[in-house]
Amino acid sequence: MGRGPSIEGRKNAEDARRAKVFTKLIREITIAARGGADPAANARLRMGIDKALASNMSKDTIERAVKRGSGADGADNMEEIRYEGYGPGGVAVIIDTMTDNSVRTVADVRHALSKHGGNLGTSGSVAFQFSRRGEIVVATPDSAAEDRLMELALEAGAEDVASADGRSTVICAPTDFEVVKQAIEAAGVKPESADIVMAPANRVKVEGEALEDLLDMLDRLEGLDDVQEVYHNADLPPEPVED
Repeated sequence: MGRGPSIEGRKNAEDARRAKVFTKLIREITIAARGGADPAANARLRMGIDKALASNMSKDTIERAVKRGSGADGADNMEEIRYEGYGPGGVAVIIDTMTDNSVRTVADVRHALSKHGGNLGTSGSVAFQFSRRGEIVVATPDSAAEDRLMELALEAGAEDVASADGRSTVICAPTDFEVVKQAIEAAGVKPESADIVMAPANRVKVEGEALEDLLDMLDRLEGLDDVQEVYHNADLPPEPVED
């Protein structure tokens, strides 16, 4: 009779996942700090720091990343590169990376796509199917919570609130993101996530073997060290809401 993963095995896996999250957050803060080391005057840096604090990153680690990005603590040779392509079932994919070696990164991204029946496209080949917007996700277990959030969000300047499966997504223009997020938090509501994303205009239904290949491809892409975010237009089933 087989045994499940040991406590030590599970801890090691969790530590590895946490380290990967921290690496991505540090990169984001480092790049954002190029626009200025003061989060009060740099919305992207402020958002990066908020996400890092929500992941329990130490303030010392955050400060080192800010110093490195702003040039106060040595040179930083990271660059941002966006790749576009298609996955199984004709799904459009945008892959945002931060790297110090673009040759390595493009090879890794191309391999992850081609291994699962996808292909790398040219710049602009799929981006027109997406738009940049703020999304703030909040757990709303009942209609009263949905109504309260709707009222809060629209009053703060949000464009819409979409609710399904116990979650609500507040949608706003990137320029209104901070104001809307602060209004929600000031009312005592803690978002599950808050970010500025590339949202697809339409979703593509993927089923059967193509769906399995797509999920494997997305996992592989998100597991690459240089990949920060992966956006796609597949219509995937929602993740369960945690208690």
